[in-house]
Amino acid sequence: MQPTTDILERISRNSHANKEEVFTRLYRYLLRPDLYYVAYKNLYANRGAATKGVNDDTADGFSEAKIDKIIKELRDETYQPSPVRRTYIAKKNDPKKKRPLGIPTFTDKLVQEVLRMILEAIYEPIFLPASHGFRPNRSCHTALKSLKNEFNGVRWFVEGDIKGCFDHIDHAVLVDLLNSKVKDARIIKLVYKFLKAGYVEDWKYNQTYSGTPQGGIISPLLANIYLHELDKFVAKLKTEFDKPSENRLTPEYRELSNEVHRLSKHIKKTNGAKREQLIAEYKQKRNQMLKTPCTSQTDKKLKYIRYADDFIIGVKGSREDCQWIKDKLAEFISQSLKMELSVEKTLITHSSKCARFLGYDVRVRRCGEVRRGAGGAKTVKKRTLNNNTEILVPLNDKIRKFLLSKRVVVQKTDGTMFPIHRTSLLRLTDLEIISVYNAELRGICNFYSLASNFSKLRYFAYLMEYSCLKTLANKHKSTIFKVIEKFKDGKGEWGVPYETKAGLKRCYFAKYADCKRTAKPTDSICKAATIHANNINTLENRLKAKVCELCGETEGNFELHHVNKLKNLSGKLPWEKVMIAKRRKTLVVCERCHHKIHNQ
Repeated sequence: MQPTTDILERISRNSHANKEEVFTRLYRYLLRPDLYYVAYKNLYANRGAATKGVNDDTADGFSEAKIDKIIKELRDETYQPSPVRRTYIAKKNDPKKKRPLGIPTFTDKLVQEVLRMILEAIYEPIFLPASHGFRPNRSCHTALKSLKNEFNGVRWFVEGDIKGCFDHIDHAVLVDLLNSKVKDARIIKLVYKFLKAGYVEDWKYNQTYSGTPQGGIISPLLANIYLHELDKFVAKLKTEFDKPSENRLTPEYRELSNEVHRLSKHIKKTNGAKREQLIAEYKQKRNQMLKTPCTSQTDKKLKYIRYADDFIIGVKGSREDCQWIKDKLAEFISQSLKMELSVEKTLITHSSKCARFLGYDVRVRRCGEVRRGAGGAKTVKKRTLNNNTEILVPLNDKIRKFLLSKRVVVQKTDGTMFPIHRTSLLRLTDLEIISVYNAELRGICNFYSLASNFSKLRYFAYLMEYSCLKTLANKHKSTIFKVIEKFKDGKGEWGVPYETKAGLKRCYFAKYADCKRTAKPTDSICKAATIHANNINTLENRLKAKVCELCGETEGNFELHHVNKLKNLSGKLPWEKVMIAKRRKTLVVCERCHHKIHNQ
């Protein structure tokens, strides 16, 4: 039988070749066992794979029998998704506030992942380049790079904000959108079941009337399918709005340019004092021309980039044009998407001031300064920073807020920041303390690696390092000087030593500059559903071998024992030793061994 992944690749190519193609008979691919092995491979390494939903169903215990049970229920159309378990976690920006989090059962995750692979093969080729959220090989960084490259010269920003986008997706509208591309009633019915599965909070069942499944694997894709209509609408709006300039150059610049050209001709034909007079006049006009706006402001252009439910529009035009665009967006979102554009948060900002997009400040630099280009005095003069898009780290809103919320610093009366020790980390080991600081420093510096003012994070790195040193000093009742002397490596650097099987190693404090990478996006989402057909050690082959990897049993049913992290294993029990030796988070075991593992 042909691998289903190959069939999905063919579907993807067909969808790319013919954007209007309608697909039928897709449900049968849900009944193919090989996709479930790929789905498990995509899911089991995630931290939430061992987290329980409304029952004890997790990544642990995956088997051929479980796949057969799922396929039988799907074939009979008796499969019913379980409601998600709702819990609340603290927000990153404000730990005092909490946001809801839905935790589905692992079986539902598995079915959703298979469904996602099928639908993604159809929809990914038709999504527009302006969309960057939750797509293969796209990320926040690709969206920001596009903004930096495409928004040069825009005069206004329209910052888009849809009220509670993911929680207010209309189920009827979403189903209609799916029906226009996927003519398979059973697929649509299954998606609808997930939409209406509901959630359990405080042991009470609650129905869902709108929104995508909380914590669902398929939710980001469904949201992109929904908001793809917004992308198409803005693309259509762009064709109506864009208007080339009647005169590319301003009248003032054109007049000066003609005068410079005339003087240049006269200089070649004259000699003596008259020539010197013309040269002086030429230089004056030339300098004046360099300081005069040259590009005509009569053209109109619209630029658009979206990441999930965040979008920004760059406009070459007037403020009235921006208001017209905002009104059109509000009308479309209300009538077609059955959602509401936040009037208060959808801001119109002049491009000389900073707009906010994906945690970055965005502006267009305008500078009348004229400099000589690189290459010495003979190089011609040119304008600098003329209408270039600049993305910046919001130092006060983001960095200062992070340092204060994490209690890395205290703010003095004069506004300056002073690093302090973190009481919450004193109970950790030295290695854990420096690891926490490194993770936080690398995370922020990695995310803001595209910023034009990235070097401003040097001070942030200094505050983090000295807070780390003060935390270690407070833990050991010592001083910063003594801590540095204790952890010095003899080469001028300091780091916490730790033992490994390979010998003694050191965990050095992270260098902020090492987090800046320009080769490729640092937060890109890899393509899932990659299968290596020639690899004999795939999950599928290991399960089908019907050999217990712990006791060698070859009869009966076999399951996968799963752990989240190998480093959490003590290495004392036989099954722990085997998993550590194999360097695997999964172990194929017989039912007897699996029962024994869970009762040890």
